Amino acid sequence: MRVVQASRASAILYSLLMSRQDKRPWLLPANICPIVPITFLKSGVPFEFVDISDETLHMDLDQAAALVMTRQFGGLLYAHTYGDASSPNDFFHELKKTDESLLVVDDRCLCAPDVQPDPASFADVQLYSTGYAKVVDLDSGGYAFLVDRVSYSLFHSLFNPDALNQTEEGYKYAVQHKSVFEYQDTNWLQTDGDVKPWTEYCLLVSGELTRSITHRKKLNAIYQRLLPRDIQMSDNYQLWRFNIVVENKSDILKAIFENGLFASSHYPSLAGIMADGSCPRAESLHSRVINLFNDHHFDEQKAERVCNVILSCI
Repeated sequence: MRVVQASRASAILYSLLMSRQDKRPWLLPANICPIVPITFLKSGVPFEFVDISDETLHMDLDQAAALVMTRQFGGLLYAHTYGDASSPNDFFHELKKTDESLLVVDDRCLCAPDVQPDPASFADVQLYSTGYAKVVDLDSGGYAFLVDRVSYSLFHSLFNPDALNQTEEGYKYAVQHKSVFEYQDTNWLQTDGDVKPWTEYCLLVSGELTRSITHRKKLNAIYQRLLPRDIQMSDNYQLWRFNIVVENKSDILKAIFENGLFASSHYPSLAGIMADGSCPRAESLHSRVINLFNDHHFDEQKAERVCNVILSCI
């Protein structure tokens, strides 16, 4: 197994897709970060979405397996919803036995970054990010552990920050209005940039991870203490952000922002927006979940204030 680095995790994914020259479609979870399917659109590799499981909130493995048994796919990208660290290694193993040519990417970008590959994983690629709003936020950087048989060369693309802003505005508009995203290929993807030597980067990641987790635990303890237990997700989903599930999401978000605070609303179902289909379980989860900040943008006072706002709304 070897490690590769780039300025962004999406640059690694793009390079993987371009290196393979395989135009068979991929399976993606419906609640994936929009930049992932947009990276597929840039590479010209088709994809379709799989709904999530009510039990795990991750990709519905039964639905994915049924699709793989009926048609040929170039790959499957598995993501860890809200940074839950568990991996379906047995599923990956069975998938590879079904079709050895199918590439399995374990997208761990919302998880705590590990600078050692997971020895128990049967995925071909273990992908991590230290970009903006990740558990370790260095504002840039991605890396992946690749099994030796995976073909990989870094593909270079011209980069224009304005093009990235336009692409982001475009997908946010489509998500907000639940309209079809019309992709236009521009120089939005940054593939080049300063990449620190691996040993230096590992030390930086490890140090920042310790600080990040200490801060997150401090704010999570406030959320756990002040908010009703029945609206809190289980602990394994609470590292990247602290997630609550409520019935009046829009009212609570409005009140939070009116009080000069902020929260987020990730991740919507992209079915019907970036590819055909409908994924009702992903849509249902997104309609009820609010992500409360526990990173360096928030402090203990803000965490207590946002709890008071939420309590006033429920």
